Amino acid sequence: MTATLPQSVSALVARASEPEFSAWRRNIVRLGGCTNPIHLVGAATVYDTTTGAALLSYGSDAYGGRLLTACGNRRATVCPTCSALYRADTYQLVRAGLVGGKNVPEAVSGHPQVFATLTAPGFGPVHTRRERDGRVRPCRPRRSGDHCPHGAPAGCRDRHPADDRRLGEPLCPRCYDYAGAVLWHAFAGRLWHRFGLELRREVARRVGLSRTEFGEVARLSYAKVAEYQRRGLVHFHAVIRLDGPDGPDSHPSGWATVPLLVDSVRAVVGRVRLAAPGSEVVGPRVLCFGTQVDVRPVTSYRRTVGERPASAAAVAGYIAKYATKGAESAGAVDGRIHHARDMVTLPVRAHVLRMISTCWWLGGLPEFAPLGLRRWAHMLGYGGHFSTKSRRYSTTLTALRKARADHRAEQQRDALGLPEYSTVTVGQWRYAGRGYSPEAALLAASVRESGGRHGA
Repeated sequence: MTATLPQSVSALVARASEPEFSAWRRNIVRLGGCTNPIHLVGAATVYDTTTGAALLSYGSDAYGGRLLTACGNRRATVCPTCSALYRADTYQLVRAGLVGGKNVPEAVSGHPQVFATLTAPGFGPVHTRRERDGRVRPCRPRRSGDHCPHGAPAGCRDRHPADDRRLGEPLCPRCYDYAGAVLWHAFAGRLWHRFGLELRREVARRVGLSRTEFGEVARLSYAKVAEYQRRGLVHFHAVIRLDGPDGPDSHPSGWATVPLLVDSVRAVVGRVRLAAPGSEVVGPRVLCFGTQVDVRPVTSYRRTVGERPASAAAVAGYIAKYATKGAESAGAVDGRIHHARDMVTLPVRAHVLRMISTCWWLGGLPEFAPLGLRRWAHMLGYGGHFSTKSRRYSTTLTALRKARADHRAEQQRDALGLPEYSTVTVGQWRYAGRGYSPEAALLAASVRESGGRHGA
């Protein structure tokens, strides 16, 4: 007896016998394996801008009724293909601000630059993996008789392997300050904003300038990314650069040095404070960054991030890597939680579920309504952007995408034999859904497995 073919394979075989199979296949292959494409219906015409003549017309009918376009999602867990492109763009954006390129002058590499990591404070002891000289150390060595007020051991002498599920879990969940952790996440973006303001004031103070005078002779620029730790809290990794008053196009004054920037960052991190709301409900909370602060110079020569100083390429790669990750890297979930009952079936560990539950609980109280904690419960309360930059740091993702689109349009004009710089495309498209049919999903998976190298 012949085995029954899966539905997707049978549908693909049937599709291959249709006359428009080549166009249908090309419509999918050109996306490089995007997992959740957007469907568009409509048409477009290419006109000669000199004569007004229509040179070429095409519509969604030529692609089996719908034109597919990539979803553009940045998260690797949602769409590996689009996130890889986002990661590459982020790398170019960060690197251009360190060594130049993409309309940023190469002289920017001579400006004072540091790579800083700002951590979250501790809200209770958690299981951790500690190494020294290549050897794994005990997690949290304490005297064997020490216990917390709830009777749990106050320490842990285990040497945790890297894949230990206990990593990031509190030693005693009842001692852990979940309300404080969620509120810290809710205000992490504001803490960063306050840090930037205080850093400008600190640099100005150290060189004897007022804030107004500092703005006339210097500018601080940055690019940062948020990284989730196993304990479910974000770190901020940031490139911070000191420029002249016109940004990367102007060299800073002689007093602007790397040691000045390093010392200023370290001094400011410990001073940034915010008072959390709802003290009458959960008690007073003063929100701040953690005491672990890492600040190192950025150089143009090759070093790894684990050494001092760090190279521009290593820093750009490090930031780009975490720009495509979300709370799922800490064991949370991708999508939003719409009902409390949904938490019962969430495939998450106990610590993450407690943070999500705390978001839901606080989010339902009037004192915390402005924070939108239920909306960001799947992010463990963090509703800020994962990757951001100041306006004058370097180029933009929009500019990089436009340059890529222009390059592809030029390739298309060459392939069709159209005039090089005298055409314009006018189209009308509307949204018509997203996703794949079973046979299309099978083809997209094969493209993804081959790294997007299938021929069109």
